[in-house]
Amino acid sequence: GVSTQPIWRKLWDDVMKTRPPNSESITCWRKKFLETFFSNVLHGVLDVSSDWRLNDRHFSPLLHSSPYVSQLTLCNMLQGAVELTAEHNHKVLENLAGSLQILKFQHLLSCNQSIRRSLVLLLHRLIHHGSVSQVSMCSWPVPNTVLLVLILSMSAGFWRSGNALAYHGSLCGLCREEDKAQSQEGAERGCNAEREGSGGENQKGSPEEAEARMNSVLSGPPLRNPACEETSSKVPCDHTSIQGGSSPRSSSEQLSCHPVPRKTRRWLKPAVGRKRRCLRRSRGRYADPEDLYDFVFTVAREDNSGLLDKTRTTEGDNTKNWTSSSPGSPCTGHAGCKKRGGPAGIFSLKAAHRFRSVSTLELFSIPLTGETCRALSNLLSSWVSLENLVLSYNGLHANISCILSGLRALSRHPECRFRVLRLSDMFSHMPCMELVRCVLSALPQLHTLSVSFDLKNHLEGSRPEENPSCSEAEIPESCLEVLEIRFPREPLHTAFLLPVLKASKSLQQLSLDSATLPCPQELGLLLEVLKECTPNLKKLSFHDVNLAEHQKEVLLLLLDPGLQEITFSFCRLFESSTAEFLSEIINTVKRNSSLKSLKLPGNRLGNHRLVALADIFSEDSLSSLCQLDVSSNCIKPDGLLEFTKKLEGHIQQRGGQIPFTHLRLFQNWLDQDAETAQEALRRLKAVCSVVNDSWDSSQAFADYISVM
Repeated sequence: GVSTQPIWRKLWDDVMKTRPPNSESITCWRKKFLETFFSNVLHGVLDVSSDWRLNDRHFSPLLHSSPYVSQLTLCNMLQGAVELTAEHNHKVLENLAGSLQILKFQHLLSCNQSIRRSLVLLLHRLIHHGSVSQVSMCSWPVPNTVLLVLILSMSAGFWRSGNALAYHGSLCGLCREEDKAQSQEGAERGCNAEREGSGGENQKGSPEEAEARMNSVLSGPPLRNPACEETSSKVPCDHTSIQGGSSPRSSSEQLSCHPVPRKTRRWLKPAVGRKRRCLRRSRGRYADPEDLYDFVFTVAREDNSGLLDKTRTTEGDNTKNWTSSSPGSPCTGHAGCKKRGGPAGIFSLKAAHRFRSVSTLELFSIPLTGETCRALSNLLSSWVSLENLVLSYNGLHANISCILSGLRALSRHPECRFRVLRLSDMFSHMPCMELVRCVLSALPQLHTLSVSFDLKNHLEGSRPEENPSCSEAEIPESCLEVLEIRFPREPLHTAFLLPVLKASKSLQQLSLDSATLPCPQELGLLLEVLKECTPNLKKLSFHDVNLAEHQKEVLLLLLDPGLQEITFSFCRLFESSTAEFLSEIINTVKRNSSLKSLKLPGNRLGNHRLVALADIFSEDSLSSLCQLDVSSNCIKPDGLLEFTKKLEGHIQQRGGQIPFTHLRLFQNWLDQDAETAQEALRRLKAVCSVVNDSWDSSQAFADYISVM
């Protein structure tokens, strides 16, 4: 019953000798220490010989800490992958296969073929036979196309068959066990089929039919990839352009174009978080399994399959609803593009089997070319285990249509689990609301959609004409629960938002960031639409939206009985207001018993307005407010102490009972009088949970000037 947290915290100081980032949010110091310890030893940051407690030849730092590692980051030349796949770390890798949930790649550099082999072994063990559910890649300014597509394809569960996955000179043990089990199963099927066929006169049909049935049992039919199988009647489109004018293929046929032995439906359902055995390998198909480079990127001579492939479509006008009409648009179909793969060539999916895949993919600050977007689109089209996709600062521009095409194909699969899409970039390729409509038209099953852009397209001449079919298309009823839009200083037109809100009856959370209000009546219109179209809305957030002249609408929002959380962040609420406006806010919140959280960061409250807010919890208040955020509000220690004393008085008047539980104080001027600040915080923490930081207020003026 005695907590060991202080011991692990002291170990951190003794061994790491650094201040941990975000130490306030660390809930388990043992996990934090061992996870960081593992990473630092793996990357050579920590020298175990420098500490007498660790300098023991019988002690393996990696083996000891590996069972506690749930998140691992591999950097630079992937030295960590080489070390983990070394023979002496076999047990370490086995431990990671059971514990690791998140695998990150950061600041990657080009690597040779030997290192890529190590990476393949690592991904195969940790994803295909392990428990990794999330792959994240970030900060890769000039990505190596071979390496990028290799990581993406293996994260999606694709890899080749045969004995290419050699592990310390032999086939992966788990794959070998699966081969053996399936060989026995196939033999038993063959024997049973022979006994059934020996009935002679009782067997109906011609000898040719009997032989066909026997061959079917022994070898199994050509297997359509179960992870991407689609009913042709529902998806009348194709991934490939086939020579000779033959009929188009479905997406599943393109992704699995060769016979593989039959397995039960239950076995083939992708299940993230569940260890799965490989599909049976095709013997002798590939004579040279060692050349990974040639496997991942073969010369673009195949016309009937490929990860980067030309696509025809029969979707007609439906395709126009969400693809760009500009001549440079790379996509024409639900998972393909106009252009063939470039010099890098084609990833041959018909040479690959499908293994276990991850549920979350994140790509941060990695430029994606048209070629890699087409590869990712084809992978997405059958990635049924994928639940979350985050694409941030990838320079997509018009290639966003290609990504959406793959997601649209995925959404039609009956086992699709895709629910969360987050898109952010420096420049917007099209108006935000148009993109939101395109996404929801293609993906009505989304639960969370976040669209964020910093600036409008700096090359207006290259901006495509507005696609009227996308703008005017009716949005189907969606499952959307969370919608976040960051406008690149675009006007917020309620008329454009109205169709989205009408189609999103389940919407519970709406966030509008960096929008401008084109006229004084616009916010009022928005409130009317929200009240009419979103009866389930619980959380509403405005960030960097000038509400200085919209005091009436602000008060109406604070009085709304349906909202439980309201955020006015950097909205200049009190820029041109009077003292009466603050009193009206306090009285409105006091009358609202449904509001649980009020966030007011960056509104220049100052000391006197903070002290006044304490009256929300007065004896005559009906408020149920639990959380208050007053970060970045120029609050000084003496003002915080006065607020605390006033709050204590209200608590005493109410018999020691108030609903208030959390106060956020980030980036205030509490360092100006450390002694007073410490007293205020000490007394506040007896009342509620306080979250603050050590912020240097001397930088405040410089920061303020920088954003003017």
